[in-house]
Amino acid sequence: MIRWLDVSRQFLSLIRFSHTVFALPFAALACVWALAMPEQPQWAAFSAVAWRLLGVLVCMVAARSAAMAFNRLVDASIDGANPRTAMRHLPAGLLSRSQVVLFFLGCSLIFVGGTLLFLPNRLPLLFSLPVLAWICGYSFAKRFTAAAHLWLGVALALSPLCAWVAIRGEIVQLGLSDLVAPALLGAAIACWVAGFDIIYATQDADFDRRSGLHSIPARLGIPRALRLAAVLHLLMWLLLVSIPWLVPQLNLGTIYWSSLVIVAVLLVRQHWIVSADDLNRVNEAFFTLNALISFGLSMFAALDACL
Repeated sequence: MIRWLDVSRQFLSLIRFSHTVFALPFAALACVWALAMPEQPQWAAFSAVAWRLLGVLVCMVAARSAAMAFNRLVDASIDGANPRTAMRHLPAGLLSRSQVVLFFLGCSLIFVGGTLLFLPNRLPLLFSLPVLAWICGYSFAKRFTAAAHLWLGVALALSPLCAWVAIRGEIVQLGLSDLVAPALLGAAIACWVAGFDIIYATQDADFDRRSGLHSIPARLGIPRALRLAAVLHLLMWLLLVSIPWLVPQLNLGTIYWSSLVIVAVLLVRQHWIVSADDLNRVNEAFFTLNALISFGLSMFAALDACL
């Protein structure tokens, strides 16, 4: 029993389960917004809604776990060579390669199987493998492009889009205009994630340059990389501002606008505490402040849509 608990704890640490705060709240927000739209799908009874919400949760957790496990498998040698990551699970021998491979395959099967909860809406099942390929493909991106940060941003941006399609049903029946809200939210998330991933990557700029890996800090240098991250975060905020104007059906008001003020303060704080001369607080900027952004924005935006 103790051995099983220890292995479970190692797997949770391997996939950084706590980092689900970056995507899961936005998937939940997309579900709330999808149900708040005036035109409801014909199946939208309580039991059907509950079933689909369960499906979103299962698919989100399984897909992210599969992608993180795949990343650790692909990057094991790189992690072992980097002093900052040398004590991760595979380089340090805390988990075996076969254990992580089985975990990846299991999570992938759960993700694909979880899309069956959305039937008769077949789109989640049809797109399950392309989505899984994209989010796992991020692990290879830094080997050939400095746009790897944006690749990761798009991977997380898929969470509200996929949740919306799972809840709202067939795109063909609803019309592409129905996707404006999740597309804007997804674009904002892509800019946000790319920005904070650039900040996080400043820790490895020298290592990436020596190892031939591609990243914005390694290519542009840390000062210019931090300025680009700030531009991406400004773009994220402007996209969030556009949502009430472009999707008036959501009836977003004072609560939502108040959340955007809080998000702006947290973004400014994130860039205030990290500079090219002082990277000691990167982890605070990366996790603590961004977790507050994710939870705070999602909670307030969902509440406003429901009132």
